Amino acid sequence: MKNVLILANGDIAKHFVKWLGKSRISSNQYYINCSQGKRECLTSSIDNITHIDIDPTSYLRLKTLMEEVEFSSIFIVLDDRLEAKFTYKNVRFIDNKIFVVFVSKWDDLSFDDENLNLLNINEVMASSLYEKLPNVPIIAKNVGLGKGEIMDILIPLGSSFAFRHVGAISHRKWKIVAIYRQDKQIFPTNSTMIQPNDRLIVIGNPLVLEEVYKRVNRRQGVFPEPFGKNLYLLVDMGQKREEILSQINEAIFLSNKLVKTKLFIRLINIIDIDNIKEIKSLQNENIEVFVTYNYNDIFQDIDFDISQYEIGLFILTQDIFMNSSYKEYIGSFKRPIYLFGEERLFNIHKAVLLMGEETEMESLSTSVFDISESLKLELNLCDYNPEGDFEETKKIINHYETLSRLYSFNINIEKKRANPIKELLAQDAVLHIAPYNKEVSSSSWLNFFSIRLSRHILSIKKHPLLLIPVEG
Repeated sequence: MKNVLILANGDIAKHFVKWLGKSRISSNQYYINCSQGKRECLTSSIDNITHIDIDPTSYLRLKTLMEEVEFSSIFIVLDDRLEAKFTYKNVRFIDNKIFVVFVSKWDDLSFDDENLNLLNINEVMASSLYEKLPNVPIIAKNVGLGKGEIMDILIPLGSSFAFRHVGAISHRKWKIVAIYRQDKQIFPTNSTMIQPNDRLIVIGNPLVLEEVYKRVNRRQGVFPEPFGKNLYLLVDMGQKREEILSQINEAIFLSNKLVKTKLFIRLINIIDIDNIKEIKSLQNENIEVFVTYNYNDIFQDIDFDISQYEIGLFILTQDIFMNSSYKEYIGSFKRPIYLFGEERLFNIHKAVLLMGEETEMESLSTSVFDISESLKLELNLCDYNPEGDFEETKKIINHYETLSRLYSFNINIEKKRANPIKELLAQDAVLHIAPYNKEVSSSSWLNFFSIRLSRHILSIKKHPLLLIPVEG
């Protein structure tokens, strides 16, 4: 049992005492010094409240009380400034270590005391009013550090987070720990789909969560959200000049097509300084170029760029991505990856998505519509099945048709008894969109014998490939 001393008067004290009267916490014993009018607020059945009657500005009376009862904390909730200050000083003369909560309505009042919690009611009221404004996140003030590391976020209709799986969007610096949907609490797994009007309880770095809140409230159609905002091109300067410039031009084209994005270019494996000058001349308000001269600094520099520039999409060559070190490192960020193909994006007018596992297809669905809409590509969902069994994909097709109506963006559903790899290779001028999971990352020689489509995606170098991270 902990003893708590409450020295109170005024309107705030009246409401505080009323809350104590409703308290269901029986492990505290409250000693309340307040007027008879405030005592009437208390529920008579509460037996862990003791009324006292002393003048808290009287050092001797307060000292006698604090010697008779060992208090764990003292609350000073007094209306008069002078009375409150004298009471605090008396408490500190008696015990300079006891924890004190001091309620103040005076902005110029401050104390140098590590065992004091000074509550400015003007600040508390201003903070409460601020949270009532539109587009302001609600943070937990009395849990954790109370600095915004725990946040309550509503998913509005049309959010870039809606209809995505939790595992596809959670990053290393923040996590979704609970979802509230239709007055029910859900502890999400990676495969839990976020729906409009869900309330997410997220935890992480306060600055990161502020950006997450902004992303949640950005509408769909702003790919690469919710993974990030900007594009990141990694250029191997050991290539031929023509290849380097072609990749940069394609990345600039992609950045221009996507709404409000910037392109950040990181040059690695430096051979020719003259090429660097030529590329740096492209810099403007939407393009920035960085150079890594030391090979050992590459991953450190990439890590810095990702954390500083809201990177949402990697742009790479197949050669860089197939390097096991890069594949594992870049994959750890859970961002979409655009891989250059033999065909260039400038000449492409169709996006192709091959049918796959239900969970993965749902997870990447909104990104598929976003990128197709942004690039003005015809969208094709291709159900190529060598056995001709199309029954298992009905739920996936229904999901995509629902999003098609939501987006007001047409989708072509193609069913065909055929080998999906051969059918894809036979097509020209397409952007291939595919889920990015652990199987895609696998470079085992056993892939050659696998019948799973994801094992063969990287062997198709004809088309540019957009990999969207999913769990699996």
